[in-house]
Amino acid sequence: MKSRQSIVIERLQQGQNAHDLEAFLGCFAPNIQSDHPLHPDRAFQGLEHVRKNWSTIFHDIPDFHSELLRSAVEDDTIWAEWYWFGTRRNGMRGVSILGIQTNQIEWARFYMEPV
Repeated sequence: MKSRQSIVIERLQQGQNAHDLEAFLGCFAPNIQSDHPLHPDRAFQGLEHVRKNWSTIFHDIPDFHSELLRSAVEDDTIWAEWYWFGTRRNGMRGVSILGIQTNQIEWARFYMEPV
């Protein structure tokens, strides 16, 4: 049986790869807190910021695709290693650590860098 955290990550990836912004946004809590420890100026709170960021990504990278390389779950936290790529860039690789409650991502820490 899959954990609810793994189910949220599957929905997130399906939304990314289908470029389905509404399905993707459905994975996040309205007050999502996003931190980027390597780039603190990128931190934000709120679903509208996620909408703005990902609508730009889907528009600017029409063949955007994500691969989930590995993941691990502990309590309400999931660690996910991603490879994101498309024609606009060479790609990005890194890790996201996500806090999931009530089947939505409440907080996220991103360690993603271009490759």
